[in-house]
Amino acid sequence: MAARIKEAKIKDKAPALPAARPLIAINADLVAAKNATPFAKINLGYIDAIIGAGALPVVLPPLRRDNLEAIDALLDQCVGIVLTGGADMDPRRNGQALTNAVNPMPARREDADRYLLAKIFERRMSVLGIGVGMQQLNVFAGGTLHLHLPVDNPKAMPHYDQTGAPHRHMVLIEENTRLDDIYGTQELRVNSTHHQAVNQIGKRMRVAAKSPDGVIEAIESTDPNWFCVGVQWHPEADTASALDVQIFECFVMAAVRAADGVLVAA
Repeated sequence: MAARIKEAKIKDKAPALPAARPLIAINADLVAAKNATPFAKINLGYIDAIIGAGALPVVLPPLRRDNLEAIDALLDQCVGIVLTGGADMDPRRNGQALTNAVNPMPARREDADRYLLAKIFERRMSVLGIGVGMQQLNVFAGGTLHLHLPVDNPKAMPHYDQTGAPHRHMVLIEENTRLDDIYGTQELRVNSTHHQAVNQIGKRMRVAAKSPDGVIEAIESTDPNWFCVGVQWHPEADTASALDVQIFECFVMAAVRAADGVLVAA
């Protein structure tokens, strides 16, 4: 009789629910070719990297200017945000001239990204900027950009392959930086597809890595309590190093800790 009662209790017990994954926002790119329907796009590498790091991605579409505030409700649910790569920022909006070497992103995406950047800095939201996402972090912090490395910095080595083939080079990680803690090495071989780069570093930012030619390859906030890191390479891509998995894992862990701290303080 006792055995039957015990068996019944086991059968009645509800199955354990899987632990909820923290939410990480990703800003979508905007493709707006002439004579074609524009659409939002996200490379699957970002999604897979965030899932692999134990989180769940939430896509932030490039909303119109009059709808941008609607994104705040989504940001309230997310512990961090990844600023994705894409085309160039419009240099005219940063006080620089537009040249033939620059390929500006659609204005709608840049408007949406600038809104996100304002919210990121206002909230001190954990952020990982990749490619142009790193450049946006630096510009929003008051820094400047080299608009075209072969012109602005003739001593720079190639940072992309003109044929579109994969290109890689070494980066030297600065000691005693967050990036140093993440990768655990001072030398890292990374993929490289950029023609622009950070020139003057933004306020309360510091250099976290350079290529051997002195080009800045990574930046981070000087605030030890804020995970604000930007890398010029693409750790989400198929051509990424095996070590690049660690930057997404550390980002997600830091974002969760920071969000828990906000909840506790509240």
